[in-house]
Formats: sequence, structure tokens, C-alpha cells
Amino acid sequence: MSVPAARRSGAVVGTDKKLSVGNKAHQGTDHQRIAKLDRENEVAPPPKIAPSVGRAIQDGRTALKLSQKDLAQKVNEKPSVIQDYESGKAIPNPQVLGKLERVLGIKLRGSDIGKKLETVKKS
Repeated sequence: MSVPAARRSGAVVGTDKKLSVGNKAHQGTDHQRIAKLDRENEVAPPPKIAPSVGRAIQDGRTALKLSQKDLAQKVNEKPSVIQDYESGKAIPNPQVLGKLERVLGIKLRGSDIGKKLETVKKS
């Protein structure tokens, strides 16, 4: 007896739907699609400090005859922070750059990096 004939006669018919795994040609498509979505949503790493800024910090520090440790103490940062800025590995922080500018007396932000800061006299 077929399933439709059994239903017409009123008999109880139990059917199980079988899920097919699919052929091997379609198995990798989900992984490829997910990987593509992941690549599209990736966030670019933050920009590192420019090499010219690191060179300017190093030149300003040596002009004042300061070690990295001395400069770090003056700006209240760790010596490793100064080392990272000078080597170009640091992510720029405006507060740290501002403190370095004041101590070294040179510009580290903007277009004229490395130039002397103009001191404003308070009257």
C-alpha cells in the first residue's frame, strides 16, 4: 500500500523526513561564505606613530642630554612608552604627545614636526 492510498483509507501513517547531507561539492560553501563575511567585518589596526615623530622625539631628547628614562620621568610615563614612540611602534596618544612637546620644546603633531615650539610669554 502506498502512503497516499493509506491516507485515503484512514489508516495512521507515520512518515519521517530524511535529511540529506548533500554532495561534497556543496559542503565548503558555508565555510567560504562565513570566512568572506569575517574578512569584510575586520577592523583595520590603528595607525602607528610616524617615523618622523619618533626621530623628532629622539633628536629633541638627545639635544637636552636626556636618557629615555629621564624623559619618561619628566612626562610621567614608563620608559617603554618613550622607547615605543621613538621606534615607531606606539599608537599615538594626544596626551602623551602634548606632554612630550612641552618637555622637549618641539612640535610633534601637525605639519611642521620637529620645529621649535613658540613660547608664549604670560604678562
